[in-house]
Amino acid sequence: MCGIAGTYDQSGQSNGRGPGQIRQTLVAMGTLIAHRGPDSEGYLIDGPVALANRRLAIIDLSSAGRQPLFSEDGRIGIVYNGELYNFQSLRETLVQRGHRFRSATDTEVIIHAYEEYGDECVQHFNGIFVFAIWDRRVGDGRLFLARDRFGIKPLYYTFVDDALAFASEVKAFLGLPGFRVALDLDAVTEYLTFQNLYSDRTLFQGVRMLAPGSVMTVSTGHPPRTARYWQPTFHTGVDKGETFYVNGVRERFEEAVRRQLMSDVAVGSYLSGGMDSGSITAVASRQIPHLHTFTGGFNVRGLGGSDALTDERAAAEMMSQKMGTEHYTVVVQPSDVERLLPELVWHLEDLRLASSYHNYAVARLASRFVTVVLAGAGGDELFAGYPWRYAHASGSTSLDDFASRYAKYWSILVTDKAKPDLFVGDLARTSARFSAIDATRAVISDLPATASRDSLHLAMTFEARTYLPGLFVVEDKVSMAHSLESRVPFLDNDLVDFVATMPSHYKLRDGTGKWILRRAMAGLIPDEILTARKQGFAPPEDTWFRRDLQPYLREMLLGTRASSRGLFSRPAVQTLLDEHASGMRNHKKLLWSLVSLEQWQRTFLDGDRPAFTGGRRPGSGTQR
Repeated sequence: MCGIAGTYDQSGQSNGRGPGQIRQTLVAMGTLIAHRGPDSEGYLIDGPVALANRRLAIIDLSSAGRQPLFSEDGRIGIVYNGELYNFQSLRETLVQRGHRFRSATDTEVIIHAYEEYGDECVQHFNGIFVFAIWDRRVGDGRLFLARDRFGIKPLYYTFVDDALAFASEVKAFLGLPGFRVALDLDAVTEYLTFQNLYSDRTLFQGVRMLAPGSVMTVSTGHPPRTARYWQPTFHTGVDKGETFYVNGVRERFEEAVRRQLMSDVAVGSYLSGGMDSGSITAVASRQIPHLHTFTGGFNVRGLGGSDALTDERAAAEMMSQKMGTEHYTVVVQPSDVERLLPELVWHLEDLRLASSYHNYAVARLASRFVTVVLAGAGGDELFAGYPWRYAHASGSTSLDDFASRYAKYWSILVTDKAKPDLFVGDLARTSARFSAIDATRAVISDLPATASRDSLHLAMTFEARTYLPGLFVVEDKVSMAHSLESRVPFLDNDLVDFVATMPSHYKLRDGTGKWILRRAMAGLIPDEILTARKQGFAPPEDTWFRRDLQPYLREMLLGTRASSRGLFSRPAVQTLLDEHASGMRNHKKLLWSLVSLEQWQRTFLDGDRPAFTGGRRPGSGTQR
């Protein structure tokens, strides 16, 4: 697991910059993402291309795994971020085809797979990855960029003068001469509609994200070309019966967890009070005695309503005791929001979804004991864990009807109709061109003829293409901020491909989500966890934002700095705060997004960088 960055001068030159200047830029870009790879650094400068790598050593800790890594003849070089869980079997196949290896790394497997299969190599990979391959064999050289199927690992790109720049994180571009930070108002509009981005935009003007399951090719004299090699889609296969699917899910799930335990450093697991992380921990703890597990909790004493149900420490501790894990917990307090938000926003950069300072705190805890952690992300999206969401799509008669229904449901912050009351100035003019329905329709505009039109499968396809990529931006950033690799066994290729053809009634039945998964996990985790009501890992912000954090929110959103930006109506923001404080309405999601956006502007426009900018804190991490 690493961080990568690089540039490609499309003119085929180097804009008059010498190797020393180019290396200085590469070092600056790499330093800004050093938290992703504190173990070593490496650089390649060759004609129009310049590549940087920061390595977090996971597989083959020797110097043979340092990047850039080259083919035997030196004509192919790679920088890579990720893990290939099937690299050992793929390596055996490649050896049988005559390839010879000099290291035990999965990085070298990618090079040989590229030599063997060309751009189609990505179809052979089961893992999480982004990589950049520099191929000197083609003309003046060719750059090949790729991202894993679900976009679990991020890759951003932008253009500065005649050069394409790319990196694992946007902040690497701050080291580029000529790069200027500006706020993308189209992205702000999208974010403040869905609390997510469906397009490839980011909050940074001119910076895009390579789509999940996509590749990009770049060569001299040609504009970059992108192509999708995979998209999440559910298909209706032949019904093979409950026993077949129960056994198939259990077998593939257990194999996925075992496969993702591969590591030459310490591995642990998140353990909430839920079924997904509990199932992962149950399998992993059979392979690793005294497995380290981690959870987060909240002080809910004196809280009422749904906020009183947000703490899952007791359930996590019960499972830890049954599974024999070495369990650690962090308790998040209201004061942690103000303290952690500058650090969190610096690392997130690309704001997505709801609050995640609690995830950030748990990842920080885990990084003190392990370098790799297993996470339960993706289980809900693969097995239909959100019945209340799918109800909004039920009965849709066409793709347009579905888009209309889901656009209305997922406009969870500010609807198109409400934007003129809150947005002012350039943001108001930009938002007037935006349509939530059009943005929603675009997500499912390319469904293949074989895709299921079943309303549940449509909803699950939509969320796998929108919610999951947003979730993984957060998952990657909060873990890598602490030099911690997060793996997600539920998104293993074999498991996903098996479930994708499973009829929908095995996923949602009688209002119960994860129907088949509950049966497949029977006997693996306690029955009371299997039958428990779905509960996400979310802080009691309804109460916190009404009580402890009201002064902080008012300073951030109504102070001189925020008001001077000219984005929002001050009276409208005042009303939001007053309504939430009085309990008249619950605006916690919108208030979180507004305060995060204000912190983003303080960090990236005003230059207020936090004191801690990532990596292993003193006294944390594992010894190598």
